[in-house]
Amino acid sequence: MASLPHIFLIRAINVGGATLPMADLRSEATELGATAVRTHIASGNLICAPPQSPAAFASALEELIEARHGFSREVIVRSVDELRNAVAAFPFEADDEKFAHLYFLTGIPDPDKTKAFLDTDFGDDQLAVIGADLHIYYAGGVGKSTLSSPKIARGLGVAGTGRNLKTVRTLIEIAEGTT
Repeated sequence: MASLPHIFLIRAINVGGATLPMADLRSEATELGATAVRTHIASGNLICAPPQSPAAFASALEELIEARHGFSREVIVRSVDELRNAVAAFPFEADDEKFAHLYFLTGIPDPDKTKAFLDTDFGDDQLAVIGADLHIYYAGGVGKSTLSSPKIARGLGVAGTGRNLKTVRTLIEIAEGTT
């Protein structure tokens, strides 16, 4: 029986010297046994049907990336339903989706850390943690925000990677075969 497609989000790809061409990522995913392999934009968005459990595939992909490319990056996996539910749960008015982001975390953060993080002043940016996802509306855009990946990781105690709502919607469409 064929595995359902999942979305594998690789943290901090093609920034800060961590170069991973999407053609290489597709080839390496195929080498690991994935089927229906696609990527979207050059920021580490892999859509495929893994040959084993999605978590095991994510772990194997992390190991292969480190071995082949010389840097360690988290690979965060979500099902199509999880992405769809995260978009539906986005709690802020998003007139411009480039300011609306879902930050997919490697796990559910500790409730005390979550409360302290959400009580931190990040200007006009709006934040909510729902399960293993941080929902962010950047009031002035990502570039003007004081909220950064290191601050998120330190504050919540878990790493993650963000995508704007437009990208997440496109990933869902690709996984569903509608794009």
